[in-house]
Parts: sequence; structure tokens; C-alpha cells
Amino acid sequence: VLYTSYGKIILRFNADKAPKHVAQFQKLVEEGFYTGTKFHRVIPGFMIQGGDPNSKDDDRSNDGMGGYMKDGKEVNVSAEFNDTKHIRGILSAARSNDPNSASSQFFIMVATNEGLDGQYSAYGQVVAGMDVVDAIVNLPRDMGDNPLDDNPAIVIKAEIRTWPLEELK
Repeated sequence: VLYTSYGKIILRFNADKAPKHVAQFQKLVEEGFYTGTKFHRVIPGFMIQGGDPNSKDDDRSNDGMGGYMKDGKEVNVSAEFNDTKHIRGILSAARSNDPNSASSQFFIMVATNEGLDGQYSAYGQVVAGMDVVDAIVNLPRDMGDNPLDDNPAIVIKAEIRTWPLEELK
């Protein structure tokens, strides 16, 4: 569950499709890594992206370039391409041009993009809170698709909960 400054986004993982990505995300949640990160890239008709530790400060110039570091090295997760389609609500791993460079950043689709299928590691989906995702993707943004300083979308906290969630019954 991602508790954001715009509301709650409930995700369900697909560990059978991308177990290493799910394990990495869960580990980072349990460490409190995502607390204070911002959704630093929002593109209507496409997706919202977050999970960059660089987004915790006020310098937006390096947002989108950070990842999870351990002992001075970025910890990457190898690609786990699968048959999950990148449709509205899918959670997927952000990465550089190197397919094996995913670290802590993730994105949530707001629309279908078939060009990402089999190219990015999808590992979950939103099961509640797409209204929150829609609010975030429609924030006023700068030329770099970063939400403006006046209305940042911040992950206040994230937590791992046992499925099924009581509030979804």
C-alpha cells in the first residue's frame, strides 16, 4: 500500500511473473526506502513514475537518475520480461536502456502502451486507488514532466500488507 499526499494506492504483486522485482520492492518498503520519495515523472495518457531517492530533496535536476544503493553500489535487478500487458493499472520496473538496470524506480500505467510489453518487467497491478493515480498524472508539470513544486505527489509511507486486504472485502 502506497500512502501518498493524494491518497492511497493499493497494489497487488505478481510474484509468479517477476519474483526478483517483487522481492526488491518488498525489501525497500520494509526498509522505509520509499518514504518521502516523490512521483517525479507524470505523463497523461501514459504513466506516473516514482521510487527515486534523489526525489526526496528539493533539487529536481537529478530526479529520475537515482536508485537503491548498498555499499556505494547501485543494486540492480535483472530483467524478468513476461507476458503481462502494459495496460492501465500495471506496476512495472523503470530502468535505463540496459534491460538489467532496474533498481528502485517503478511506474504505474494510466493507459495501454503495447510498446512496453516484453521490454519492461511488469510485476503487479493497482487494485484500488486508480483515482489517486489519475489525480497524480494530471498534476500541473514542467517541461520535464515533473509535477510543479506547489503540488508534489509524495509517498508519505509504504507498507506491505497480507492479501486479501480487509478494506477490499
